[in-house]
Amino acid sequence: MAFLPGGRDALVTERKGRLLLWHEGKPAQTVAGTPVVAYQGQGGLGDVQIAPDFARTGTVYLTWAESGRGDTRGAALGRARLVQGPSPRLEDRTVIWRQVPKVTGAGHYSHRIAFSPDGQFLFLSSGERQKFTPAQDLGTNLGKVLRLTPNGTAAPGNPFAARGGISAQIWSYGHRNLLGLKFDADGRLWDLEHGPRGGDELNLVEPGRNYGWPLVSDGDNYDGSRIPRNATRPDLAAPAISWNPVIGPGDFIFYRGTLFRFWRGHALIAGLVSQGLVDVAVEGKTAREVARHDFGRRLREIVEHEDGTVWILEDGPAARLLKLSPR
Repeated sequence: MAFLPGGRDALVTERKGRLLLWHEGKPAQTVAGTPVVAYQGQGGLGDVQIAPDFARTGTVYLTWAESGRGDTRGAALGRARLVQGPSPRLEDRTVIWRQVPKVTGAGHYSHRIAFSPDGQFLFLSSGERQKFTPAQDLGTNLGKVLRLTPNGTAAPGNPFAARGGISAQIWSYGHRNLLGLKFDADGRLWDLEHGPRGGDELNLVEPGRNYGWPLVSDGDNYDGSRIPRNATRPDLAAPAISWNPVIGPGDFIFYRGTLFRFWRGHALIAGLVSQGLVDVAVEGKTAREVARHDFGRRLREIVEHEDGTVWILEDGPAARLLKLSPR
C-alpha cells in the first residue's frame, strides 16, 4: 500500500494481480493496465511505491512474479504513469529489472522497494527463491539487496561494480526472504527478513556486507537439520535482533509521527505468525523488542500516513484495512 500526495487516496496491491485505487470514504477503483502475474504460492502482484517525483510525473513502481520458460518464475520491477479519474489506468508500463536467473518454485520473491531519502536511488530486495546457495553467489541477483537508479540500472559506486554485469547491482548479499526494506530517520537502510524454522531478522544493511544465509542463521532447516548460529561467524554481519520462535514479518515502518510519541523512532512490524504489531526499539546497530500488540489476525502491511496515523492491511481473503489513531 502506498498513499498518494494529500493522503486521501492510496494504491493497494492484491496478490492475484489486482491494483486498487483506494479513496477515503468512497469505493475503491480497479486500476487497468497491470501486468499478468504468476499467481502461485507466494507469487503474484507485490509491492507498490510512488516515485519521488510523482507529483510532477505520476510515476509509480510495481513488483510482481512473472513466468519464464518451462516451469520457472522470477520477480520483475516495472514503472508506469498513473492516470486517475473515472477509469484509472497505468500507461507506458515498462519492465526495468528482473531476477536472474528465473528458477522453479513459487516462493521468496521478496521484491520490496525503498527509495533513498534523497530520491536518487532505488533499493530493491531480491529473495533467494528458496534455493539457498544463490544468496552467496555474486553472479546472480537472488538473495540480495540491490541499489539501482530509478530507471532500473545498476547505480554507480556499488560495492561490486568492478565485476560488471549482475554483480554491479548488488549492495549486500547473503539474504533469505526480505519482506521489509526501510530507511530510518538517520538515513540508514534496514531490512526485515524471514528465517527458516526460527531466525527472523532485522538487519542494518551496509554496503558490501555478507548477511550469512544459508551459512548461518538463528533458526534451523524445516527438516530439522541444524544451521550454525550467527555467533559462530563473527566475519559475517549479525542481525540487530532475531526471533525464535518466528514472528513471520509482513512489513515494517520506522514511526516518525507525533500522535504516538512512545513509538517515535521505533520499528513497528506487522506480524503474520505473531498476528499482531511488534514494537522494536533501535539502539545504534542493535535492537530490542519492547512490546507486542495482539490483533488476533495475520497482518501483512503497515504504512504511516502523513498525519501520523498508522494503517494496517490484514492478510487473507477477508482482509480489512485498519486505521490506528490515539484514543
